Amino acid sequence: MIILQLSSGQGPIECSKAVGLALVQLYKQSEAQGIRCEPIELTPAEKSGCYKSVVVKLSSPNMNAVRQFAHQWQGAMLWVCESQFRPKHRRKNWFFSGCVYELEDNKFDAEITFQTCRASGAGGQHVNKTDSAVRATHTKTGISVRVESERSQHANKKLAHALVLQKLADMQQMQINAQEKSRWQQHKEVERGNPVKTFKGPKFVAK
Repeated sequence: MIILQLSSGQGPIECSKAVGLALVQLYKQSEAQGIRCEPIELTPAEKSGCYKSVVVKLSSPNMNAVRQFAHQWQGAMLWVCESQFRPKHRRKNWFFSGCVYELEDNKFDAEITFQTCRASGAGGQHVNKTDSAVRATHTKTGISVRVESERSQHANKKLAHALVLQKLADMQQMQINAQEKSRWQQHKEVERGNPVKTFKGPKFVAK
């Protein structure tokens, strides 16, 4: 399983807009290459279409193609555009970053338990009357997530499983080397300079 996170770090709203635009490009490019791109966790910013962070799962029978595609999105990236939110603002360079994680799907499966429960969010009568929400817990560490974004219990279970694995991978990375950036440290530090990808203009065209 390959997980990709795009983050605006501590940047302004324009950086969050860049993440939202990058997500659209990610969907288009992955589909064109026959790679399935599933959203796992979306952290919205205060404006529509803007995200502080997005986490997606990339999968395909050809894992080498997935790895190659994912690593094209790893590192600092730059969007060159006048601010859509502050028209007179002088700054035109907005940075965001990508981080790739490769997880072993079956390594922790025996240590993850699932519990179904009634969804509490919006979704109409169907959601309110069925136990479609799923809580996944890693028994050794106590890491737990609840997912109810999908209408089916099966889909929620898949997302919860992927999210627990992601959090376990993040924890392991921090334990192996405290000096390395973990996934959540990425929110605090987005490297500026030497971008691996550059996009230009309000239409977010690759440069």
